[in-house]
Amino acid sequence: MAKLKAKEIRKMNKEEKMKRLEELKLELIKAKVSTAKAGSSKVKEIKRTIARILTLNKEIKSSVEKP
Repeated sequence: MAKLKAKEIRKMNKEEKMKRLEELKLELIKAKVSTAKAGSSKVKEIKRTIARILTLNKEIKSSVEKP
């Protein structure tokens, strides 16, 4: 999984973002299982990417609602 940057996320349309978000959530679950067996920083990276997508969605939504 490649790290997504903010400008890459901004280029995505809404459907792509939601699809990527679902994929990341599934990947997070799998990473948590494997982390229980052996430590990994992958969980932290996945959580940051999920947060980045959600933050940018909220930013775009709030900018559209302002007159």
